[in-house]
Amino acid sequence: MGELLRMVAIGLSLVAASVASAQDKPNIVLINLDNFGWGEPGFNGGGIIRGAATPAMDALAEEGMRLTNFNVEAQCTPSRAALMTGRYGIRSGNHTIPVAGGVYGMTQWEVTMAEMLKEAGYNTAMYGKWHLGWSEGRYPKDQGFDEFYGVESTDQTTWTVQGRWKALGIEPPHVMEGLAGQEATIAREYDMEYRALIDGDLTDKAIDFIQRKSTEDAPFFVYFAMTATHTPVIPHPDFQGSTGKGLWADLLHQTDSYVGRLTAAIDEAGIAENTIVIFTADNGPEAVNVGSNDIAMTAHAQGTPGPWRGTLFTPFEGSLRVPFAIRWPGKIPPGSASNEIVHQMDLYPTLAAIAGGKVPDDRAFDGVDQSAFLLGEQEDSNRDHVIVYMGDEIYGVKWTDWKVVFKENEAVYSDTKSYSTPRLYDLINDPGERKDVLLPYTWVAEQALPYLGKHLETFEKFPAIPPGQPDPYEPQAQ
Repeated sequence: MGELLRMVAIGLSLVAASVASAQDKPNIVLINLDNFGWGEPGFNGGGIIRGAATPAMDALAEEGMRLTNFNVEAQCTPSRAALMTGRYGIRSGNHTIPVAGGVYGMTQWEVTMAEMLKEAGYNTAMYGKWHLGWSEGRYPKDQGFDEFYGVESTDQTTWTVQGRWKALGIEPPHVMEGLAGQEATIAREYDMEYRALIDGDLTDKAIDFIQRKSTEDAPFFVYFAMTATHTPVIPHPDFQGSTGKGLWADLLHQTDSYVGRLTAAIDEAGIAENTIVIFTADNGPEAVNVGSNDIAMTAHAQGTPGPWRGTLFTPFEGSLRVPFAIRWPGKIPPGSASNEIVHQMDLYPTLAAIAGGKVPDDRAFDGVDQSAFLLGEQEDSNRDHVIVYMGDEIYGVKWTDWKVVFKENEAVYSDTKSYSTPRLYDLINDPGERKDVLLPYTWVAEQALPYLGKHLETFEKFPAIPPGQPDPYEPQAQ
């Protein structure tokens, strides 16, 4: 009997060791909000002063690391392209939001974060806003995700209540879903009614995936791209009026609650210590009001960039700097914070380093590995500059605590000002980017501008993919 028990114990220990080996790679949950300003969450000074506490968002920062200088691109599509490819959006032909329909998005030649993690042994899923191609060959299930449920964007929901649009009988926007290797199918219409409900459904689906995959040996990657807080601002019926402080506060309360449900599911599955949770956004807040006689509900964006100037579609910090928190218990020092520059492109090589994935070496690659920095092994980021793009134009160079600017615009449809002599902003003493201090700090421009020259040289060897490029695509030999 004693020998039998000993053999059983050995067997159980071998099974446990096998499972532990399979789970050496952490699960990854990447939460990416839509047009969510730096100043919204409590951990950046928002929360209650915005009308709703954000305990779930704040907990991620308290239990992990908060970055106050996390940078993105200035528009939704290039931002999401940069996140998924580790490359500036212009390189993949996704440097601006598509407005003319047709073929757009990432070619099959691009190697996405999901494809990289899939090759490293991950189960993968995407729920939410994609905006990187909405046709066969370019849906998330064609770019490394095992399954997806989501939308192209949210702007189109307002069309569905416009009388002139309805009179023409135009095909409505759709929520799509699909599995890798199969054609995507229509899940339902994406109208104003479902606008209020979709993030709740996305949360349910993400939780279901986490619960299903947490029992398997393989690690998982969830890209949870919520539609909040993009216009139109319409909270779920369960949250409308919940704060007594208006639609925006209700939506902030709702969004934090969904984040809390997601993290609770991770904790309840017993996988928190082996799961990286990242919370961030694609852009700063919007600056457009949506509302007319055609639209039944006037719902306008009221987001805040905190102390920074600008909104999305501008070269200012309010557009380019967004909230960021990362939690990995036992690995990332809790309660840590840094104002070092990190860019969303850096997440690709950072997660590759942690997960044992491979970064493509046959193309221009802009992300840098920040794993040692995030794990507290070094104080400095491995990045000290960012090229500031607006579409296919370069508006400036951000270097350490300074920004050299050649062009400026105040909002999405405003006129652009060009400067024959660049302006220089001191981001520490002038977060509003109002005072040009090129004189007497000309030495800053001398330090920053060579980075722009080096960046432009890369296009000689690796030309940008033209927008609207169909598949198959192969780069021209240089």
